Amino acid sequence: MSFFPSLGPDAAVRNAMTLNPEASRLLIAFHTAVLRGPSPLSEGERELIAAFVSGLNACNYCHGVHAATARAFGVDETLLTELVNDPDCAAADARMQPLFRFLRKLTLTPSKMVRGDAEAVFAAGWDERALHDAITTAALFNFMNRYVEGHGLVLDDSDLAARGEGLARDGYAPLEAWLPKP
Repeated sequence: MSFFPSLGPDAAVRNAMTLNPEASRLLIAFHTAVLRGPSPLSEGERELIAAFVSGLNACNYCHGVHAATARAFGVDETLLTELVNDPDCAAADARMQPLFRFLRKLTLTPSKMVRGDAEAVFAAGWDERALHDAITTAALFNFMNRYVEGHGLVLDDSDLAARGEGLARDGYAPLEAWLPKP
């Protein structure tokens, strides 16, 4: 149930975005660049990071939507569940484990990051652009988790899955259709 009476009880992110359309257009463009633009990380891996960070933050809305999006890109649901509990899980590719350890620490204890955290990711074969894109995705979803929770946005499980499938199919740009014209 949204905390904002003007949004109604069944408000979603797209409804909250109508409160500041100018900023929301930029936020949608940022989502598109970060999650669908060129990257050493696949779209599915970036959606997995979004779901992982959201799971760590216990944001059911973002976790549910982006877990469904990651699944639509072929990410195994078991992997996501296990990663949130343990980034060293057996289901995770050995190359991904240091990346998810880095992202867990960045999300839960950001002031404790050290050079060695990045070096472990590089030693696993990731380059600077990949780590940068992973950090940017994690930062975006730490932001979005607070955006969703601050507005009091909640969706039913069936809506979460449908939104995730839509994001995988159509990307983020269609969210602009919900915004008032400039």
